[in-house]
Amino acid sequence: MIEENKKILKTEYSEEFDKLRKDRMIVSFYKYGPLQINYSESLIKAIESLEKRLEMYKSTGNTEFLCDIANFAMIEFMCPQHPLAHFKVLDDGKSHIVGMGINEIKVFKEDE
Repeated sequence: MIEENKKILKTEYSEEFDKLRKDRMIVSFYKYGPLQINYSESLIKAIESLEKRLEMYKSTGNTEFLCDIANFAMIEFMCPQHPLAHFKVLDDGKSHIVGMGINEIKVFKEDE
């Protein structure tokens, strides 16, 4: 199972993305200060910053903004500002993506 997971992650995960993301967290520490203070005290708004970066990505295509989006999502996870923030695994059988994955398409065709 562990070897199978390693094989899957070779195509389904980006170590480069993680490195770029982590590098930006280090720069942000020096530029803005500790995230625990900035976000726990709501000095910086994670979700609003994430949304702003998403708009910037949409207008420019600069993938650096995707690293920022991931970091702001992680920061919200670490220091939630949403009043109802919680973690609950959704297993409702519904797909919560826009579009249809190849495995869903295969099942759909089999059911025809």
